[in-house]
Amino acid sequence: MKLGIFYSHPRMEEKALFAEAEKDPSIELVKIRDNEIELDLHENSTVLGCDLVLLRSVSHTKNFYLAKFLEGRGKKVLNNFETIQICGDKFLTSIELAKNKISTPRTKVCFDEDSALATIEKWGYPIVMKPVVGSWGRLLSKINDRDAAETILEHKKILGGINHSQIFYIQEFIEKKDSSDLRAIVIGDEVIAAMRRKSRHWITNTARGANVENFKITKPFAKLVQQAARAVSAEPALLGVDLVETREGLKVVEINSGVEFHGLLEASAVDIPKKVIEFCKKVAA
Repeated sequence: MKLGIFYSHPRMEEKALFAEAEKDPSIELVKIRDNEIELDLHENSTVLGCDLVLLRSVSHTKNFYLAKFLEGRGKKVLNNFETIQICGDKFLTSIELAKNKISTPRTKVCFDEDSALATIEKWGYPIVMKPVVGSWGRLLSKINDRDAAETILEHKKILGGINHSQIFYIQEFIEKKDSSDLRAIVIGDEVIAAMRRKSRHWITNTARGANVENFKITKPFAKLVQQAARAVSAEPALLGVDLVETREGLKVVEINSGVEFHGLLEASAVDIPKKVIEFCKKVAA
């Protein structure tokens, strides 16, 4: 099997995946740096020789384009184009979660600054505003009063690009239990590991220094995570599902296609790189 791994720079996860693939005699590993690849629509590309390409670029757009390019040539990618498209946009993810009756925070998108402010005032403070495209907890805003709401809305409208200045993604603020949230890793239909992320900041993201600890997977927890994964991907996939604990129970907040799992490598005893490579072999077969 010729396995391509598409990446930006070798983070902890990619180094572990490279090492796991290289020790398997049945795998020929092809490392594909995202700033070096060229997708020529009229000539063959070396990436077309791979049986499967695992998409690990930090750029959603690069993963998105390569998936479309390869699927158009009849090649297999992990994750597929549709899954990347849905998970790469918070509102598309929210639509699929709601459609499949997955418990999720109350969410609304407005296309106008005035209607966004009216919604925030109606819902009450605090409120959360997020970019529909983004990662690592960047550009998230917890809005505590009208003055802050007016300022942030104006900044988004004047300074944001098309995905930020014209799209106002509004979500209810949830007071997290123990100032923490949960992340689970799904490989295919299996929830293989989960962790609790704790932080003094309201954004509990390992990229922002959150502490992690192992989280015991129960049957109800696994069932909810599996349902959320199936809501965004018709095919078995590699996904990270983020959840929060509320008075009404668990709610799914986001689902990540290009999931980072360095925190879970620290918190869990599960050999995640091995399971990912085994899954790649299964998908490619």
